Order: sequence, then C-alpha cells, then structure tokens
Amino acid sequence: MSYNAGEYDVVVIGGGHAGCEAALATSRLGKKTAMFIINMDTLANMPCNPSIGGTSKGHLVKELDALGGEMGKNADKTFIQSKMLNKSKGPAVHSLRMQSDRKKYHIEMKKTLENQANLDIYQAEIVEIITNDKKDKAIGVKTMIGAIYNTKTIIVATGTYLKGKIIIGEISYESGPDGVFPANDLSQNLIDIGVELRRFKTGTPSRININRMDLSKMEIQKGDNEISLFSYENVNNIDMINKNQVNCYLTYTNENTHKIILDNIHRSPLYSGQIEGIGPRYCPSIEDKVVRFRDRDRHQIFIEPLGEDTSEMYIQGMSSSMPEEIQIAMYRSVQGLENATLMRPAYAIEYDAIDSINLNLNLEYKSIEGLFFAGQVNGSSGYEEAAVQGLMAGINASLKIDNKGSFVIDRSEGYIGVLIDDLVTKGTNEPYRMMTSRAEYRLTLRQDNADLRLREKGYNIGLISQKIYNKFKIKREMIECEIERLKKLNIYPNEETNELFRKLGSSEIDVCHRASDLIKRSEISYDNLMALDKEKPNLSKDVTEQVEIHLKYEGYIKLQFSQIEEFKKLENKKLSQDINYSKIKGLCLEARQKLDKQKPLSVGQASRISGVSPADISVLLIYLSQIKRR
Repeated sequence: MSYNAGEYDVVVIGGGHAGCEAALATSRLGKKTAMFIINMDTLANMPCNPSIGGTSKGHLVKELDALGGEMGKNADKTFIQSKMLNKSKGPAVHSLRMQSDRKKYHIEMKKTLENQANLDIYQAEIVEIITNDKKDKAIGVKTMIGAIYNTKTIIVATGTYLKGKIIIGEISYESGPDGVFPANDLSQNLIDIGVELRRFKTGTPSRININRMDLSKMEIQKGDNEISLFSYENVNNIDMINKNQVNCYLTYTNENTHKIILDNIHRSPLYSGQIEGIGPRYCPSIEDKVVRFRDRDRHQIFIEPLGEDTSEMYIQGMSSSMPEEIQIAMYRSVQGLENATLMRPAYAIEYDAIDSINLNLNLEYKSIEGLFFAGQVNGSSGYEEAAVQGLMAGINASLKIDNKGSFVIDRSEGYIGVLIDDLVTKGTNEPYRMMTSRAEYRLTLRQDNADLRLREKGYNIGLISQKIYNKFKIKREMIECEIERLKKLNIYPNEETNELFRKLGSSEIDVCHRASDLIKRSEISYDNLMALDKEKPNLSKDVTEQVEIHLKYEGYIKLQFSQIEEFKKLENKKLSQDINYSKIKGLCLEARQKLDKQKPLSVGQASRISGVSPADISVLLIYLSQIKRR
C-alpha cells in the first residue's frame, strides 16, 4: 500500500558528502527540501580514510567554501591534524589536508543539517523515482514502506550504495559501506526510467587497534607547526589555529609482505575474476601495487587515527580484498604491526554508477527533466569530489525551480569546473579522481585564491551573506592597494638594504629598484623586504600572501590569463541543441556520432569530447560562420 506523505521543492536521495551539501544548498536558498538516508547514523560518514583535502582535493574544498558550502567549516571544527602538502613546490600545487575525527565530523554535520531551516531528514530507503507517463520528467519518490513524496526536483546522491556488494576473498555479500544496508531496488528503477548504469569498484584498508602496534618502530608524522584551515571564515579563529594535534605514523611493506601477497594472488578477487567492477587507477589495492610494481622492494604505509576517543587506526596505503587470514599475515609482516589484530578487515565494494556523459553541465540528466545526480554515483571517487558536485547540483536544482537557468563554473574558473567538465564531456571508465595535472590553468586556480575567484559568485547565488561578502571586499581591496603601493615604492641602495640582501643570499643593488621587482627574486619574501619599509601597512597574513604570490608570478599569471582568453573564445561560441551533426559535411563519422549523442553547449566543450579532432572543430567553426551569414 502506498500513501501520499508530503510535498517538497527538492528531494535529496543520500546523506553522504554530496547529499549533505546538496540539501544544505537547496534549503539555504529557500527551497523546501527533504533528505532521505538509509541509516541516519551514517550521515556524512567517512567509510574510507577520515581525512579531508589532499593534493588537488584541498583546492575543491576551498572552492566549495568560497561558494558557501559546509565541508571546509566542518573539517575545521573536527580536525585532529592539519598539514599543507607540496610546500617544497610552487603555490599552484600547495594543498591542505586534514585528518578528521570521524565520529565528530558526523556529529557536527548532522547537527548542522538538523538545525537548518527548510530541511527535513528522513531515515528511509528510496526504491522508486516517479516520473510522468513519458518518463521524461521526475515528479516524486517512493520509499520502501510505500510513502510517496511529490517534488519539483530530485538529486540522486547515492554514493556506493546502489546494489552495493562487499567482497573479502572468496566471500561476498550485499552491503553498503561499513556493513550498512545497500540500496538494491533503486538500480532497477533507474534502468526502467532510462538511466544507463555501469559497475565500479573501490576499496578500503583494515582498521587496527593502536594497542597492538609498536609505534617506536615507525616514523612519526607530525602536523604543521603553523596550522592552516579550510574555511575563509575561520582565518582568525584562535582556538582552531592553536589546537593540539595528534601524530600519524609511517612504516613500509617489505619483501616478506610482497611474497605473502604474490603466493596468494590466486585468492585475490581482483585477479580471480570475482570482482567485475572497475577500480580507481590512482588508488590501487596493495596486491595491485605489488603486482604492477614488482621492481619496488617496499611501499609506504601511513598509520592514521580515526579520532581522539578511539584506538582504531586507519592503515593508509594497504587497501585489499584478500581473504582475512591473508590480510592478517600481510599486516603482521610489516614493521610495527607484528602483533596486529584486525578490528575491521579490509574489503572491496562494488556498486552501480551512471554514465556521466548523459548529464548536462548543470548535473541534470539530459533525458529526464528535474533529475540531478551528484557524487560517486556519477563515477567520481572521494569525499571532496562528491561534496562539490552536491553543492552544484543543489544550486542548479534551486535555479531550475525558479526558472533562472543554470550555474556552471568553467575550466578556467575552478577545479570544480574541471571536475564536472571532465565527467560530463569526456566521461570516465573508472572512478575519477581529481588531480592538479588535470587543470590546464592551475597557476591561476590555486587554493589560496579560491575566494578571490568564486566568493562573488557565491554571494550572487545567495549562499554568502552580506556581512561575509563585505569582509571579502575589504580583503580584495587591501590586496589591490598593496600591490599598487609596492609598484610605486622605491628601495634605495644603502648599507641597511644590502646587508639584508647579503643575509638572504641575494645580490646587492647599486641603483633604485621598485619593491615589486625585488619581490620577484626567489630568495626575497614580502615580509623580509618590508623590514626596510617604515610605512608598511598592518596587513593580515592572508592578504600579504596574495600580494607576494601575485608579484612573484606576475609574468606567468599574465601569460595564463591570455591563454584563458583564447579558451573563452571557444567557450563563447555556443552550439544549438537542435543541430543535426550527421548532416554537417566534413565531420568524421565518430565525431558526428559523439556530437549527436552528447549535444555540447559550445565549440569549446565539443573540442574536449573524445573522438572529436581539431579538424572536426575547424569544420564546426566554418559551419557556425556560414549559419551566421544567413
């Protein structure tokens, strides 16, 4: 029996990182929102490593925060270690990573959601997306116990729950992450309404009790002495900046570990054929690493705590789907883990995902109006990739209800744009992981300037308050004024100046130089040069950091902006959705088929579709010029 249980503007299916950001975005934009989650105790869960950020992923979190998302704020509240990665390299690849307290992260995010106006949270499994008779418009959802909720838009953020199957050695069973019930019925419903599905796989390492480890045999991995935070709103939060941090640890596999794995490789579901789903290329299991890199005699293993109030430690770098007894032997062969007992064995998990090529850039399914998808169900991997998709899907679902078009960040504006464009335009045959190398314009898309790039967009959408926006404008003005001041400030040659330069290992000057030119020297920082400036204004670190980066890399940044201008030219050449590419002479057969299937919005997007060559783009440009002359 079914019954009508309510009316909503937006229904969000799933309470993981994508679902949380989607529900918060829609409700904060004034839309009556319902979130459905199979188990309320897994809201914002971290079934894999309880950490936020990392290489390129830190960029995503900073961008999400600039737009008004929640993940960065919640990470700041609950971190137990903060570390800036790649500090020995240039600022384009600096990435913040925080080890989080897993339980506290869940509690704080749940509290935020529960106290959010316009948002109702239900513990229920959605088994059906209800469409109109033509199956081209989503109009409601149905729970397993028959409750029907009518809605204007739906955001599917099911993570790895769709027909989830956990695999450990020869044993497999239906399950979502951490042994939670999977969502079995929704997969078939999606197929029934015309959604194409595929099978992906991911995995997670064991958890081991710290009391069964000998930490003295491992290398201590401390957090940074100077703590960095994700949220721009926490820049001056003294309690967070001065927080005590926990240690992580580093150990290594060895030849004995590798022998155990190779001797039992026939029992690995990955190699026996039991696993059908495609796994992530850039996060391989330990057995995959040992087989693929046989020339290496060891692999790094990081030991990371799950929280401050638990003895469970996460064994980063040793994910596996081997049988449990083989896992025990593997772990005990590692230095410091000789007496290890598995509190939770490692496992692989298979799940259904959609073909992301069938999405528009606003994350709405092309053939079903009002149906949006976000997170791992789109073929991505990682909490951060999921969260930003949830935010974007939430914003676009809200805009659709208001008939205000779409909100899209392009590749030149943010890592969010790179991520979504890659998924939608290029597609993916494996779980997609964000990397700095995927961003063509990474010098201008740094994590430190995410607010300068995207804060105004967040304000215009309605997710950034007037108070926060005013504070941002003051910061932006301070940066601009200081850059201009330094371009006019003269530094004269004298004993004090050259003594400072000698100490810094820089060449002395014998003529007057602009301060802005001297900062371009690699050995001279803004702070030590300003020791010569008696009129230096009192500026915060986040302001002076931007000033220094801008001046040091000014030439390269200008070059990248010129490249972005060329990119924009193709992005601004729009393509009608009514074009019949099969009738355009000169296009190769593959290009015609791909263009007809994906219906790109611009020539720029068309150029990134696999199978569309530069010659095909030239044909398209000629076609557009002919259309324009008619």
